[in-house]
Amino acid sequence: MAAEPVGTVDGTAEVRGGLLRLRRATGLPVAFGGLVDPGRPQVRISELSGTSTQALQALAVGSGSGLGGRVVARVRPCAVSDYPASRRISHEYDAPVAAEGLRSVLAVPVVVRRQVRGVLYGALRTAQPLGDRVLHAAVEAAREVEQALVVREEVHDLLPEIAAGAGGGAARERERVREAHTALRALAPRIADPVLRAELLTVCGLLTGADAPAGVSLTPREVDVLAWVAAGATNAETARRLGLRPETVKGYLRSAMRRLGARTRGEAVVAARRAGVLP
Repeated sequence: MAAEPVGTVDGTAEVRGGLLRLRRATGLPVAFGGLVDPGRPQVRISELSGTSTQALQALAVGSGSGLGGRVVARVRPCAVSDYPASRRISHEYDAPVAAEGLRSVLAVPVVVRRQVRGVLYGALRTAQPLGDRVLHAAVEAAREVEQALVVREEVHDLLPEIAAGAGGGAARERERVREAHTALRALAPRIADPVLRAELLTVCGLLTGADAPAGVSLTPREVDVLAWVAAGATNAETARRLGLRPETVKGYLRSAMRRLGARTRGEAVVAARRAGVLP
């Protein structure tokens, strides 16, 4: 089923995107990273960006070992200006680092719900201090990965509710489906991975049921706004949930009402449900 991948909490796509953002923001030519192995105190390097060898691929970095292990143990960023000569870290991984020709290396933790979930690295092939600006930019890239992982996990947590409510005809079950639809629509814009975002919107479409009749066509943002209106949210609350200004929300709502031929917010919600735009 096309929507299945939404349920995974693997996170490799988020790490891959984070490494690309790290390289762009810092100007570092090499980046690599991975997530903590489930049930094990180690990071598995799964994603490489800008590397010239496969020496670091699948490397398991134990907590407290090397630069990444130090970051996992201390839950804070760390950088060394000359990896092989540094006395701040242990040197279990000197061979793969040397094979890639890396000298200046930074590492930042990816922390979700107070747990280290992964590490992002950035590196140069020359020995020199990286500076606070570069380290700050790397930390910001890690924060974006954290937010993306939180969104993925929220989607994963919603799926049981969708499964429980999708087959029921009772009013309570329909309301659960509507609540899940609203929450998923709000999460979609926060997902950086376009494939995952498209899959999530596909799930939203499955929840609405029937196809919209000819002549009824709303923009994605108009549907987002109507979903929160249907949930009883005010314009201010809808704006906060969607990251918009209240005036922008009003504009989307007026446009949706005009398209649906509705004179009030309530009529718009009813018309959207009849059209199959909302569940």
